[in-house]
Amino acid sequence: MHVQFCMNVSSLYSRVRRYWRKEIRPLLIMAIIVFSIRSSLADWNDVPTGSMKPTILEGDRVFVNKLAYDLKVPFTTWHLAEWSNPERGDVVVFYSPHDEVRLVKRVIGLPGDTIELRQDNLFLNGKPVTYSNADPERLRDVSPDDQAHHIFGTEQLPGRTHFVAAIPTVPARRDFGPFVVPKDHYFMMGDNRDNSFDSRFYGPVERKRILGRATTVVLSLDRQHHWLPRWHRFFRSLDE
Repeated sequence: MHVQFCMNVSSLYSRVRRYWRKEIRPLLIMAIIVFSIRSSLADWNDVPTGSMKPTILEGDRVFVNKLAYDLKVPFTTWHLAEWSNPERGDVVVFYSPHDEVRLVKRVIGLPGDTIELRQDNLFLNGKPVTYSNADPERLRDVSPDDQAHHIFGTEQLPGRTHFVAAIPTVPARRDFGPFVVPKDHYFMMGDNRDNSFDSRFYGPVERKRILGRATTVVLSLDRQHHWLPRWHRFFRSLDE
């Protein structure tokens, strides 16, 4: 009986080794490779709130280029190499200094910039930023309710024009600063200015917290209409 038991244990051990070698190990190696790529090279990010409306809507998933500025050690924020820095107007993904949650916001201020808001009008280094009306065609994906309660326009940052929104009927932090952005930090704001928890509240974001640049809406699901795909938003550039 002892011999039979030993043979059974040996047979079980052999099957486990074979299963590990042929099934589990390849899957584990593939998982490590995939998650390493997502951690260091490219990823996508779900956007659950309307803080970047109308550029990014609730239900959009955006592609994040994690090689836009640097190369990091997988699963960390340690930089192996840096070849560029975020530019004013870039949409970036970063870890919030408030609670470490991944956020998507726009870079408004670079290191050394002076940022000021006066009734939702941005002043950059003492100069007012120019605003103009938004093209109604570009707002077709915004719900009728949001269109009724928001004011939409375009903000002309140096070298970059993008959409912004305001909600005049709600309390919001429409005045801020002047504030000088420290070295190695960036001032982030949501495009939906009256509905965004951003650097006006938790301060500037340190460079090492920035994970990459959001460039494209990969896919878009309409949460208000049974998660139906918004096909025309698939693969839309955020710079349009």
